[in-house]
Amino acid sequence: MESIFHEKQEGSLCAQHCLNNLLQGEYFSPVELSSIAHQLDEEERMRMAEGGVTSEDYRTFLQQPSGNMDDSGFFSIQVISNALKVWGLELILFNSPEYQRLRIDPINERSFICNYKEHWFTVRKLGKQWFNLNSLLTGPELISDTYLALFLAQLQQEGYSIFVVKGDLPDCEADQLLQMIRVQQMHRPKLIGEELAQLKEQRVQKTDLEQAVEINDGSGVLDEDEEDLQRALALSRQQIDMEDEEADLRRAIQLSMQGSSRNTSQDIPQTSSTQLTSEELRKRREAYFEKQQQQQQDPPGQLSHPCETPTTSPEALGSDLGGMSEEDMLQAAVTMSLETVRNNFITEEKK
Repeated sequence: MESIFHEKQEGSLCAQHCLNNLLQGEYFSPVELSSIAHQLDEEERMRMAEGGVTSEDYRTFLQQPSGNMDDSGFFSIQVISNALKVWGLELILFNSPEYQRLRIDPINERSFICNYKEHWFTVRKLGKQWFNLNSLLTGPELISDTYLALFLAQLQQEGYSIFVVKGDLPDCEADQLLQMIRVQQMHRPKLIGEELAQLKEQRVQKTDLEQAVEINDGSGVLDEDEEDLQRALALSRQQIDMEDEEADLRRAIQLSMQGSSRNTSQDIPQTSSTQLTSEELRKRREAYFEKQQQQQQDPPGQLSHPCETPTTSPEALGSDLGGMSEEDMLQAAVTMSLETVRNNFITEEKK
């Protein structure tokens, strides 16, 4: 396929593309075709002048634009026909009565030129295979022998004029190569406008996809920021809870130490500012000595009362706090508070 010469559409120069694709090379330019068109215009003017340069028909002819070319790059069938005559080629109308009487099978021809309104394109045989060399396609389109007749019939139904190219076409590399091999086409070429529309749609889809990715990336950043905020709030709440627990622990320890101090002060006989009698003083002194003797007789770590538990002093508490967790410290403080209350109650009963 790469060896096949195929000019793609530029402006309205389809007649130029048609001729060059037929001849398989850059044989004609717009300037050369314009020269042929001007030559045809001059020949027509000379024929009109034969009827008199002062005639109404002649003046009307001069005022009309050229029928062989226009500013867009369109060229008439007469320009194409005259261009092919340079190469000894002739155009015959495919559906004319003269050609139809010949009953020639299309696959036995060498090439066709097709025209609809102002568009021209070539269908040519290269090697042993047929190709649609329409300049509006993105590349040559392979046409099978069985489909060629149907393809031409379809063009006629659509209003195309079809011309058979008679004569020997110039040699070309593609024709020589395809005489030895046959090619296969997996994908049919698209129309240039269709391909441009598809490329535009792909660009739009790509832009939409990129925007969606950017939006997703932005939301991902927001989600990560929100997660960081949630983690920070959770850590803050944990810190507040720990501070509250520490405050509760300190208050419990302070209360237990105050209770222990009160308990100790209650164990020691207080001297009242009121003058005591000798009998009252003697009784209190005996009660104090009895308590001291009983505490010395009890085993270490036990109290005289069966329901009492060892009392932990503030000094012992201070020495043990270093290796205790916050929960253990809180539990110890609560236990100490309970012991203090219990000891106070026992002391009151003894009194």
